[in-house]
Amino acid sequence: MRVLMAGGGTGGHVIPAVAIAREMRDVYGAEVRFVGTARGIETRLVPEAGFPLELIHVGQLANVSLGTRLRTYADLPLGLMRCVGLLRSFKPDVVVGVGGYASGPAMMAAVLLRVPTLAYEANAVPGMVNRVLGKYVSGAAVAYESTAAYFRKAVVTGVPVREAIFAVTPRPVGAAPRLLVTAGSNGARVFNEFMPEIVPALLERIPGLTVVHQSGKSSFEKTLALYEASGADASRWRVASFLEDMPGEYQAADLVLARAGSTVAELAAAGRPSLLVPFPQAADDHQAKNALVLAEAGAAVMLAQGGLTDSALLEELVRLLGDPARMRAMGEKARGLAKPGALRKIGEMVNGLAA
Repeated sequence: MRVLMAGGGTGGHVIPAVAIAREMRDVYGAEVRFVGTARGIETRLVPEAGFPLELIHVGQLANVSLGTRLRTYADLPLGLMRCVGLLRSFKPDVVVGVGGYASGPAMMAAVLLRVPTLAYEANAVPGMVNRVLGKYVSGAAVAYESTAAYFRKAVVTGVPVREAIFAVTPRPVGAAPRLLVTAGSNGARVFNEFMPEIVPALLERIPGLTVVHQSGKSSFEKTLALYEASGADASRWRVASFLEDMPGEYQAADLVLARAGSTVAELAAAGRPSLLVPFPQAADDHQAKNALVLAEAGAAVMLAQGGLTDSALLEELVRLLGDPARMRAMGEKARGLAKPGALRKIGEMVNGLAA
């Protein structure tokens, strides 16, 4: 079996894609290749995982200027032709689109060449590519029941979260508290700017607290400098551009401050309470819809970024971190939303399409 994984850009697209690729390789013996762009995090994560990566040139369409959209439309035929060539040379049995820049041309090429296609959608509202192609793909694996209506033959599988994250256990009662701040692979300016401002007061008000902050590669040096300039005890905080061992970080964390992309599935799998600040420019406000799933279940607190201040963020973190019993209850509710077995189900779908 040959499988082409198409898409990327952010960790929310690439990390599940790599998990699916490993499932197909390890369980079904498939030969797997990726197609992505030079600007995405796939240029690092895919080769590190041991898979070949083909690059195409394609730009953004959502939340960009008119000029950028026009350049993207002009580049699209070349990207489509490049993907047609890749499909004809690799001859995949299935193309799996995970969203992101490269997903559109690759999935369009597969539909035109009548290669079976599987769309993977982790969000409550599909991205532009999946909305456009949803009725043409051979099948779809979605995270939410409400998302299935956008696709043909959709199956609610959940998000393919690593088994090591499902193995995360509850934090010991009385352990020194830890806050995990994950700004995503591309960073989140609201976290990278507000957290250094409030970290001295936060550490003072929550005895024994330590903070681990993933800033994103492009913001690492600036965020680190802001933490250093804050005067906060350097032994109680750590800034990293990217956290490699997320299962270990979830295991050590009592509370997670995060955006609300595919991270919400990891929070459920790990059984961790969270304070979520959805990215307001996300297409169709899908991050807010993702966050609502956890918030309405009592597994998370959601704050809108619009009008958010550093003092408001500080007070909400103090309220949560100062109430261990509430955090444990939120974590249990988060675990109740987890969907184990997603990788197995998606692997079975890909294998079925190939057959």
